[in-house]
Amino acid sequence: MLHSKKRNQPQRNSILLAAAVLLAAGFPAFAQTWQPDKNVEIVINTAPGSGQDSTGRLMQKILQDRKAVPTSLTVVNKPGGGGAIAYGYLNQHPGDGHFVSIASKSLLTNHISGRATVTYTHLTPLAILFEEYITVAVKADSPIKSGRELIERLKKDPGAYSFGVATSLGNPNHQGVAMALKDAGIDLRKTKTPVFQSGGNAITALLGGHVDAVPGSVGLMRKHLEAGTIRLIAVAAPQRLTGIFASTPTWKEQGANAIVSNWRGFIGPGGMTPAQTAFWDNAMRQMTQSDAWKKELTDNNWADEFKASADARKYMDAEYAELKGFLTELELVKAK
Repeated sequence: MLHSKKRNQPQRNSILLAAAVLLAAGFPAFAQTWQPDKNVEIVINTAPGSGQDSTGRLMQKILQDRKAVPTSLTVVNKPGGGGAIAYGYLNQHPGDGHFVSIASKSLLTNHISGRATVTYTHLTPLAILFEEYITVAVKADSPIKSGRELIERLKKDPGAYSFGVATSLGNPNHQGVAMALKDAGIDLRKTKTPVFQSGGNAITALLGGHVDAVPGSVGLMRKHLEAGTIRLIAVAAPQRLTGIFASTPTWKEQGANAIVSNWRGFIGPGGMTPAQTAFWDNAMRQMTQSDAWKKELTDNNWADEFKASADARKYMDAEYAELKGFLTELELVKAK
């Protein structure tokens, strides 16, 4: 019996060696996996009632329903500074995948215009989710009947009407009307553009008679349009949208060359690991492939532009360069 054990020793050693090699090879794979092990905060850089807030709460519900995230998720609103407060809060948790945020073009435009010190390069781009066009709303009983009429009045007096802009000058909402006015030869520096902390706040000011018009995303406008409290006088799209927006004429139809869309993206704090990024890539794919998400895209006239983290970063690189030229043309950024 003792002789038999010695005779089989080389074979046993080979098996142990092979197991050790496989175990060692497996360690990196295990070490590279990551998933949340505590509550995840979805940080919103605007007040409740905005388009970004609605997007964040929709994402929260779908991710929970599909169990794409193994822990609880809460939506945390950090409005102010055109997103600066929210992104500052995000970067108080460097390399922590439990803190994520909804982002939009404002993340780029505020940095280009000098209104913010943080942009996408200081954070971790995780996804581009969709794009939506910008509309211009007035109260349902407003004397302003069309985008063309608005432009003609402002040609005579650029300060005749006020525009409630959320959440900063130069952002996509502002561009949705500024581009049309610029095309008509109106001096943007003479227009009245009070800034609000969210699209919801801007709409409230509109309904209260404190501003004359509000440029904003189709997602923001939908429920107010359905309620009959607002009327849309223009949409900055290449052609008319469908559904409830079908009766809204484009700026192009009204003689102004203005096409402006905003994207919704998903970001994390700077310094996130590849494993954390991979987790959110998978979670975002699950969410965007759900029937609930696809229904929202259709209902809100959102264009499906999903891009995972690697492509999202490349997309933001290209957008930053294009927007810098665009804002310079609108005289919202000084040419250098």
